Amino acid sequence: MAPTENEIIEALRPVEDPELHRSIVDLGMVRAIGIELPAVSVQIALTVAGCPLRNEIERRVTEAVVALDGVDTVSLDYTVMTPEELQALRQTLHGDPASTAGTNAAHGHAEGRAIPFASPESKTRVLLIASGKGGVGKSSVTTNLSIALAQRGHSVAVVDADVWGFSIPRMLGVENPPTIIDEMILPPESYGVRCISIGFFIEEDQPVMWRGPMLHKALEQFLTDVFWDEPDYLLVDLPPGTGDVSLSLASFMPRAEMYVVTTPQPAAQRVAQRAAFMAEKVNIEVKGVIENMSWFTGDDGARYELFGAGGGKELADRLEVPLLGQIPLLSALREGGDDGRPVMVTEPESEASTAFAAIAATVDTELAPTRRHHPELKLL
Repeated sequence: MAPTENEIIEALRPVEDPELHRSIVDLGMVRAIGIELPAVSVQIALTVAGCPLRNEIERRVTEAVVALDGVDTVSLDYTVMTPEELQALRQTLHGDPASTAGTNAAHGHAEGRAIPFASPESKTRVLLIASGKGGVGKSSVTTNLSIALAQRGHSVAVVDADVWGFSIPRMLGVENPPTIIDEMILPPESYGVRCISIGFFIEEDQPVMWRGPMLHKALEQFLTDVFWDEPDYLLVDLPPGTGDVSLSLASFMPRAEMYVVTTPQPAAQRVAQRAAFMAEKVNIEVKGVIENMSWFTGDDGARYELFGAGGGKELADRLEVPLLGQIPLLSALREGGDDGRPVMVTEPESEASTAFAAIAATVDTELAPTRRHHPELKLL
């Protein structure tokens, strides 16, 4: 028997919009269905004209419908949601910015939507990836650690808060800019990781000459205007040092955890400790140290410690936190950062990838925070 229109709709219900991660049926994207077996036609209302993931939507719809008995071909026709429909969609998914102005004001923020990751009810673990100085590979660590967490089955997002040295989009190989739906920003995704960066909004060679208040506002918008959809992990690639950006993020997300990246050099770890001491000053918990560029393995199989040894362990001991792992120097690690093909994807069995996977496992299990249950107060 020929499938009914309702049966086709139910077959499409598990199909998700690749950016919103919601059923295209529940989002109201399925507009019309025509049945003339062995062909079925489906009209889809896109959120934006020229949707960059239109081909992926077509693939998912086609696979779902041709699985029904008697259907051999599926043709798709496209339209675009009206401004009123987009406004309703944004309100359903992301709320009304005006409705939370009072909440933000109570926390010392300007008018606008409340920062979701600041709420005690938020399930998202916020990992601040910090370093005392530039050039230690902090962004490379952020990129590959985020992929390692995603490969463990988690929903993962990254905020590129290094506004002067933004590099996360390039390292993740992100090719499409964010999609904007009625002022709601949908972060692009690559290798299972969603990300936002100032690099999406300015030219790569354009200098960012902003003072503290502008930085503060930009970071707040990254956290509030972007539809993050409650990821399991939000990694924040901090700029080097202890300036305005780090202080702003500490105030935005007081429940965040900090992970300090250093190299084996004694000089580097002495600078890195300043980021950790800043975290302590603002009551952000430092959870561990990651040592990058620990050694290079030559063709002869020997390890060469080009930047010395022991800096990561010394810093971890001083901070009384674990040394979570040591990342070796690997040409594929550097090349992956340049061409958007991270080593966790291109060489998953390499020394570096194995180290990132082990760090992700430790962060995910051993360092997972335990919720404290306070006994109910009993009136005497």
